[in-house]
Amino acid sequence: MAELMNRPILICLLTFVALWGASRLGAAQRKKQGPMSDEEREDFGMIVAATLTLLGLIIGFTFSMATGRYDQRKNYEEAEANAIGTEYVRADLLPAGNAEKVRGLLKIYLDQRVLFYKSRDAEELQQVNARTATLQTELWNAVKAPAESAQTAVATLTLSGMNDVLNSQGYTQAAWWNRIPTAAWGLMWAIAIFCNLMIGYYLRPTDRRWMRAVVMPLVVSVSFMLIADIDSPRGGMIRVQPQNLVSLAGSLK
Repeated sequence: MAELMNRPILICLLTFVALWGASRLGAAQRKKQGPMSDEEREDFGMIVAATLTLLGLIIGFTFSMATGRYDQRKNYEEAEANAIGTEYVRADLLPAGNAEKVRGLLKIYLDQRVLFYKSRDAEELQQVNARTATLQTELWNAVKAPAESAQTAVATLTLSGMNDVLNSQGYTQAAWWNRIPTAAWGLMWAIAIFCNLMIGYYLRPTDRRWMRAVVMPLVVSVSFMLIADIDSPRGGMIRVQPQNLVSLAGSLK
């Protein structure tokens, strides 16, 4: 299920097929039972309208969840770039040897963070995460040693800045793991299928009924694809670009 959520186009296709099939099933059931009376049609139309309204509200709510998570990933990318840039400047407060080591490690660390945002390959991402963890240990040891030898306000400042660098990476990772719950997707699919089943049952048998029955599955499928695209950090076309990190890397070089 998690892998499917990273494939927006596949979600669109599967959703369209499922909804169109539900519409056709409803039409077949209507044909089997015969035409509805005017009174039955009026009552059933109210039920269809109410169910479609519920579906629209759930899609809007889920879209808001996806955009909120996308904005969160953008904000943490900016915060991470600010933390690295600030600590790079604070490294000047360390002894010359330690300062040079910290600045060199921060440049390498920055390149790994840019790769984290751009990589789509699972194996490459695993290597990036392993290298990032190693660099974090080296960075912390590089600022801890001078702080232990001289416990001053300057040493505390550099330790605090490095702590912000390490924390920002953790916040970023947590934001990338924060996805729309599977239960929310299941609820949307269930209501959408039920809506299309009722629409197929409700439509009058005409020569162009199949065209009207395609509209709702198509619109809902595209909506689901957009939600999945925004919610997927790596699988979709709409992704957070590390603009601040790339800009910082360029300025440091």
